[in-house]
Amino acid sequence: MKRVVVTGMAGISPIGNDWATMLARLQQQTNAVQFIDSWAEYSDLNTRIGAPAAAFDLPAHYNRKATRGMGRVALMAVRASELALQDAGLLGDEWLKSGEVGISYGSSSGSPNAISDFGQMRIDKKVEGINATTYIRMMSHSAAVNIGVFFGITGRIITTSSACTSGSQGVGYAYEAIASGRQVAMVAGGAEELDVTQAAIFDTLFATSTQNKFPHLSPRPFDSKRDGLVLGEGACTLILEEYEHAIARGANIYAELVGFGTNSDGKHVTHPQTETMAQALHLSLKDAQIGAAQIGYVNAHGTATEQGDIAESQATWSVFERDVPISSLKSYMGHTLGACGALEAMISILMMREGWFAPTINLTDIDKRLPALGFLQQGMRNANIEYVMSNNFAFGGINTSLIFKRWG
Repeated sequence: MKRVVVTGMAGISPIGNDWATMLARLQQQTNAVQFIDSWAEYSDLNTRIGAPAAAFDLPAHYNRKATRGMGRVALMAVRASELALQDAGLLGDEWLKSGEVGISYGSSSGSPNAISDFGQMRIDKKVEGINATTYIRMMSHSAAVNIGVFFGITGRIITTSSACTSGSQGVGYAYEAIASGRQVAMVAGGAEELDVTQAAIFDTLFATSTQNKFPHLSPRPFDSKRDGLVLGEGACTLILEEYEHAIARGANIYAELVGFGTNSDGKHVTHPQTETMAQALHLSLKDAQIGAAQIGYVNAHGTATEQGDIAESQATWSVFERDVPISSLKSYMGHTLGACGALEAMISILMMREGWFAPTINLTDIDKRLPALGFLQQGMRNANIEYVMSNNFAFGGINTSLIFKRWG
């Protein structure tokens, strides 16, 4: 098996689009959740808060011709990928067209506005408003294929549309493609745009926060006063590369990806199963060939839903059986769905490199039903560790776990 390293990273997120900005927000321990004025138009929508991505610039070459098949989710994915390729020293390199570089990228869906256009067609019985690119913007693999077209990448494309694990599966399957020798490098990650239709999905399940008057107080992962999740948006791309190739070209290496585990509950679409969640963590540890005692920090999925928090915490405890440091970055960014697995992995790597880890904000009273994990509260935790684990769990009972090893 080939070794796999991370040689480039970039993200668009609610707390910023570069590490310096994200770092400042994490150190301030304030989140990016806000009242969404346009959602007030929906009288029976309970939640009115979300975490939009920070404003991002599009250079001149993002012209009408280049972007006509992109909705917002694809635009964010392509821009994050461009910045990641630049970070890896590969932007504009003809090698991207060699077939040795592929893409593994996901989102829950394409752009909801394009999906709505087809819905309106069925209501009106007219094709007015539908054009040649409507489907391209709507399709669930819109982000992945637009990345391929924009950069001329000709290797394999793996499209991961698996809700909250879209990004982590994107990274994990990219890792497997390189480790098995099928590809030399992969553009990997996930993206999601914030839309009222997605808020409505979780609202009907009574899973959304209704802290509409005090947005900054939500979400509250692992807290006894939690009242549900808050949706966010963004995109994140990791450039994964075969170790020997990265060394040969003198690439900067952020971390080594050493373990990936994924499985499914096989029981219920929306009710998480502790046993199979734990099995996914064991799978990643087995793949990394390390023991649970070597993990110094766990980045939790931590959505601030009662069922999710309890099941995840119990699963984590069954694997670690100790107070392993753990926190949820969703307390800062909200739940970015298809983007969260990649964004949280990137930030976990960067925190590991800097030797500190951000706490879960709004966590003031840990739910007494949770096991005695090392939930980080108030203030940064300084730690010089070798391995971090980043976990995600999705509708459909899809579970993922990624393990990164510190480089240098």
